[in-house]
Amino acid sequence: MLGLLALMIGFTFLMALTRFEERREAVLNEANAIGTTALRARLLSEPHRTEILKLLREYAQIRIDYIPSGKSFAELPTIIGRSNAIHEALWQQAKAAAAQDNNMVPTGLFIQALNDMIDNQGKRLAALRNNIPNSVLLLLFGFTAIACGFAGYASGIEPRRTRLPVYIMGTLICGVIFVILDLDRPNVGFITISQQPMIDTASSIATFSD
Repeated sequence: MLGLLALMIGFTFLMALTRFEERREAVLNEANAIGTTALRARLLSEPHRTEILKLLREYAQIRIDYIPSGKSFAELPTIIGRSNAIHEALWQQAKAAAAQDNNMVPTGLFIQALNDMIDNQGKRLAALRNNIPNSVLLLLFGFTAIACGFAGYASGIEPRRTRLPVYIMGTLICGVIFVILDLDRPNVGFITISQQPMIDTASSIATFSD
């Protein structure tokens, strides 16, 4: 029973760790996409350059402002709605810039970067919503209770009744399960996703001159 429990814990821990790495990579990719879009926006002519950089500053900043809320980015529909509105405003600016400028190289590069930026928001939201299935967690909890119950029963019928190893084993199992749950909820607890790439990108865009 304990061997099967170890296998179950290892399987679930791998699921949580894989999802954690995907979320961390999604933050980095989105920050890079926003930074690339801002750099290419500086190639555009006025008044589109000024308006686009203003929108990108707000776009990056709202991803930082949600951090103190303690909630996942995917759990804040107001912020997602505003981000989608900025997408539309940026796309309208790109269309106007393409209609105004016959030189399609800067505009084309910007449109490509903007499309990647929009795609990266979708990938980040998908990663944040990709939690360990509840059925897997319930199975883990149930199997843990059964295995620990058998271990306690076996310890109780021993002549010497040395229960310290059982207590240590139970504590370690609870600790590992706690880490699994913490990894699966990256915006609360002790193990969180660093937002430093997004903070650095927002700081960089703030220094761009219109």
